[in-house]
Amino acid sequence: MSKILKIGNSSEDGDNNRRLMPHFSSNGSRNTSPSRHKVVKTKPRGLVDETIVTFTKTITILHPPDIQMEDNIWAMLPEDLLNEILARIPPFMIFRLRSVCKRWNSILQDSSFLKSYSQVPSHGPCLLSFWNNGQNPQCSVFSLPLKQWYMIPFTFLPQWAFWLVGSSGGLVCFSGLVGLTFRALVCNPLTQSWRILPTMHFNQQRKLILVVDRINMSFKVIATSDIYGDKSLPMEVYDSKINRWTLHQTMPAANLCSSKMAFCDSRLYMETLSPMGLIVYKLNSGYWEHVPAKYPRSLLDGYLIAGTRKRLFLVGRIGLYCNFHSMRIWELDHKKVAWVEISRMPLRYSRTILRYSVERFECFGQNGLICFTSWNQGKGLIYDVDRKVWSWIKGCAFQAFNSQDCFYEPRFDASII
Repeated sequence: MSKILKIGNSSEDGDNNRRLMPHFSSNGSRNTSPSRHKVVKTKPRGLVDETIVTFTKTITILHPPDIQMEDNIWAMLPEDLLNEILARIPPFMIFRLRSVCKRWNSILQDSSFLKSYSQVPSHGPCLLSFWNNGQNPQCSVFSLPLKQWYMIPFTFLPQWAFWLVGSSGGLVCFSGLVGLTFRALVCNPLTQSWRILPTMHFNQQRKLILVVDRINMSFKVIATSDIYGDKSLPMEVYDSKINRWTLHQTMPAANLCSSKMAFCDSRLYMETLSPMGLIVYKLNSGYWEHVPAKYPRSLLDGYLIAGTRKRLFLVGRIGLYCNFHSMRIWELDHKKVAWVEISRMPLRYSRTILRYSVERFECFGQNGLICFTSWNQGKGLIYDVDRKVWSWIKGCAFQAFNSQDCFYEPRFDASII
């Protein structure tokens, strides 16, 4: 039976939460002694009263003083109501519930539970970190809502020399070599189901990107140029509905940088190198178009990040003669066809991520979240575009120097069929 191992929290968040909680006595009532009352009044600077009230109400609800859980009542709970309750439990907790009894284990694999699960809001974004030491691939997932690292076993995958491509809609894509043949596979880490994709028309190691369509319950894998820079190969697109690869147009420019690409609104965006620019491939119509949006001046390097719907972000370092000055984030204004700066990384953060201007950093994002990592750091920095909040994530997963990272949305109803 599959197990998910809890491997520790991120940083000081748990301690901060404990310091903010009001004190309760053993019988559930609040301690109103002068010393305790004074502690509640002298709350940390910037903490509003609503926060303390929320903690108080939550503790009261979660820890009622006199209510006992009756086994005979919960054993007779209707199955449809049980499905509604289980569907709202964080997915990593469900693995623990599978070992409660045979009934719960069967419910979590039933179609009625998956239907209820698909109708509730998502658990929230997670950060997936994967590394392969040759024989024993390992994967750690950091839940942003729970602020907790979890280890997911990946022994169910075939013994390939594969590497992480990316994630979308609860599915994760890998690619690798099987002998001399380049292959790709898509899996759901929660259900441990997987599918090996058919061979491509051209047996070359390609840059891949995974796109999941939750409405039609299908997914596509887009293969661009050869990883060694051969732009003469035509694009290939795999469709799970027909289970085969189809040939598309060849990329029109020889200076495309296919390693820096993003997919949003049924369009594949890529960067051009000289001069730095933007080109888009409309997957539905099959045509390439040039986007006349001038890149920011003194841009040393840039990463394209897909946001929700039509939002497209550009993340890069600004500097002169390879001297790093600042890290900035822009958003593409589709009406004005221009990059608009929306945020700058605080200097204290950029100095931690990049201690020297020559250091290489990695950047990836999904749905308004952007993560920055560096090869010499044991932590990552996440920026929430909508909330305009920077936060650190620490943990054992970032200690692996060869780890491959991406954002991941855990879902039981993400099907690969």
